[in-house]
Formats: sequence, structure tokens, C-alpha cells
Amino acid sequence: MSGERRKPLELNWFLPTNGDGHHLTSSGLPKVGLFQQGEREPNLDYLRQIVRAAELSGFDGIMVPTASGFEDPWLITAVLAQEVRRLRFLLTLRPGLELPAWSAHRAATLQLLSDNRLDLHVVSGSSRFEQRSLGDYLEHDERYARTGEFLQAFQAVWSGRRQPHHGRYYRCAGETPIDPRAQMPAIYFGGASSAAEQVGAAHAQTCLMWCEPPVMIAERIQRMRELAAVHGRTLRFGLRVHVFAAATDDAAWSHVQRLLDEIPKDAIERAQSQLASYESVGQSRQSGLVKGRGRQARELEVSANLWAGVGLVRGGAGTALVGSYQQVVERIEEYYQLGIDCFILSGFPHLEEAIHLGAELLPQLRRLASIDPGQSQDTYRS
Repeated sequence: MSGERRKPLELNWFLPTNGDGHHLTSSGLPKVGLFQQGEREPNLDYLRQIVRAAELSGFDGIMVPTASGFEDPWLITAVLAQEVRRLRFLLTLRPGLELPAWSAHRAATLQLLSDNRLDLHVVSGSSRFEQRSLGDYLEHDERYARTGEFLQAFQAVWSGRRQPHHGRYYRCAGETPIDPRAQMPAIYFGGASSAAEQVGAAHAQTCLMWCEPPVMIAERIQRMRELAAVHGRTLRFGLRVHVFAAATDDAAWSHVQRLLDEIPKDAIERAQSQLASYESVGQSRQSGLVKGRGRQARELEVSANLWAGVGLVRGGAGTALVGSYQQVVERIEEYYQLGIDCFILSGFPHLEEAIHLGAELLPQLRRLASIDPGQSQDTYRS
């Protein structure tokens, strides 16, 4: 809205709760026996080091993911929130595996344990194969319909509304009090399909996207703003993206070329075959960025300093910003000018890169809050 200041730029890190290492295949989906995968186990001692490094490096928060093969985000967050005093935890949950009233009470407990440093990232699933392995048999659009009802019921429980909820997917009978000292977590939401966008526009506070070329992100922001306006709401926007930054452009690109060179061709083919079976629209958009391109690092540059090579062997976030520190800052500034207020960054390995990027990038990025964003000055309201 005109005349209102945007909230400060939010810079978060990522917690690799299914393994970590120096390679593109070290963390993330799919799990298909890829080369040099997860040489660092996600044990408690290692995860503690990462959250401590993220806080000391100046990150605002850390995303705790969820999927088949990842450690449970509720348990991980409950333990690691005690290791730091300022860092926020963006806990990822799937409504198909949760009940709204019970999730509200768990979230309230975590708020009390963490001095209200919990936010929630709500996702509806990636593929029917993974969902069914976890006991969820709904198809794509129904999963999002259920997510919308979950968020409606979750927010009603937290607000203390007394009337029962009798929906298609959930029932909540009567009042279920939430401790008033617990602040309601901010709702971050992921999903790129039409069904997902409708839910995000109606219920989310921050719409999270996997990074794409600026023109594609601008189109999504505009569409989501229009959808949210129908509900009398405004949204914040966030990007999830990897970073490979170095003192010089050549050094950064040489590094990602080495990462590509170590991956056997058959590993790429197996990963691409599995990813093609996903019905996730966001995954299809990420996979589409590498189609028809070569396998040299520069051939996978889909816009200035935006590299799609991670998506050759990793599901989910498949792009990275590659270049000198100054170039990466310029690209993040470009997305900020489009209306992106939140960035969830990651690098391999996550421990060393939290320290590295915290020292080289974060001080430069903090100045972006003082830049006039033109027409993207909207603040969010629920």
C-alpha cells in the first residue's frame, strides 16, 4: 500500500535434515542412490553446529524441511531452538499428516519453549508416490483443498473461536484454548498450481517460491497480488535459492563446473526420470528450466547469474545464484525490487557456507531495506 514501509529484508538459512556434504547430491530429493550423497549424517551434533553458525553469521531464521527421508521437523525444532537465542525456526508441515487443532497446540508449545521464534511453512506434498508412502492417498487438487481447510481451522483454533468446525476433511468440536503467551506463527505457503495459488491468496502471509528468472517471478507476484486482493488481503513474497558465490565470477563458475563434472551421467538421467513423474507444478517449472540445455555449467545459466544445474539431480529448489559476491548481491537486489522480502538461502556444505556467506554477503544485503522499491512497497496483513 502506498505510503507504508516494507518490513525489513528477511534472510534465512536452510537446515539439511536428510544429510549434507560438498556435492550437489548431498542434500535434497530425490533419494535414488546418487553419487556421493549425504556424506555428513544429519545427527544432532552436526545440526546444532549449523543453527549456531546461522545465528552467529547474522541470519534471521532457518528453514526446517519435511519430506520422506528427512528427520521430523517438530522434534528437530524443539531441540535446536534451545541452542540459540535469536534465530527463528521456519518449520515445514504437511496438512495431510497433521490435525489442525493438535498442530495449533504443538505450535503453541514450541512458541513457549522458544520465546515465540516459530513460524510455519505449509506445503501440501510433492508427488503421489511420496504422499502414499506416508499414508496420504489424496490427489493433487484435493490435497490443496484440504490445506485450505486446515489453515482455516488452525487459525480459528488459535483465535479462540468457540464454534465447532465441521468440514470435509477436519472436525474440531468446541473450544480448544491456546496459551495467550504464545504468539500465532506467521504462515508461509508454498505451491505453484492454480489450486495452490487460491489457497495461498486466501490464507498465507508469505508466499514462498523456488527461484526462477525474474520475468517469471514477476508474473507470479502480479498474479498472486490480484488473487489476494479478491480476499481483501496483501502478501509478502519469498524465494528459496542456493548460492555459489566467490571473490570472482570465474571462481564461482569454475566451482559449479567441478560439481557437475563429478556426477555420473546415469545419475542425472535417473534423477530426471524420477522428477518427471511428479505432479507438482512447481517441480515441473524447475525441471523445465534445464530442458534442451547442455551439461556445461554456463549452458545451464537461465538468466543472469541464475543457474539451473542443481535441478539436474535434486528435487525441489533446483536453481542457484552463481557469481562474484557483488553479482549475487545485485541479483538479490533485483528480486527485492520485484517485491521479494524474504530469501531462504543454502549452500554446500551448509555449515561452512553459513559462515562464508554470512561474512561476505549478509552485510551487503542488509542495506537493501533502505532502497526505494517503487511500486513494491506493499506490506502484508493477515
